Amino acid sequence: MSQQILAKVEAASLKTEVPQFSIGDTVDVHTRILEGEKERIQIFNGVVIARAGSGSRETFTVRRIVAGEGVERKFPLHSPKIARVEVKRSGVSRRAKLYYLRDRVGKAVRLREKRDDQVAGSKKGSASDA
Repeated sequence: MSQQILAKVEAASLKTEVPQFSIGDTVDVHTRILEGEKERIQIFNGVVIARAGSGSRETFTVRRIVAGEGVERKFPLHSPKIARVEVKRSGVSRRAKLYYLRDRVGKAVRLREKRDDQVAGSKKGSASDA
């Protein structure tokens, strides 16, 4: 009974349109910042290295390099402070958590890009079409 009540309360705080992104994607996270009475949008861009939790407690971690130092920030996915998440680049990832990127420096941090045109090209050029 208590689980059903918790589920109903949690459903009220969930966003209707959840952004679609995965581990390894380079994203821009648009965050609402309150400065006094003014509200502005601040953009944090980086690579998604982890997603955790479920429901209203779901979070994702974004990592970027600033002045030679690695900066990671955790964002709650369903927070009203998150205006939107914009995917800039899709990366190929074979793991659920990319914590190994913390130890890498320079160009070694980059991930291969996921390319959709290669998949479409292989179907188009197959022998069954001829």
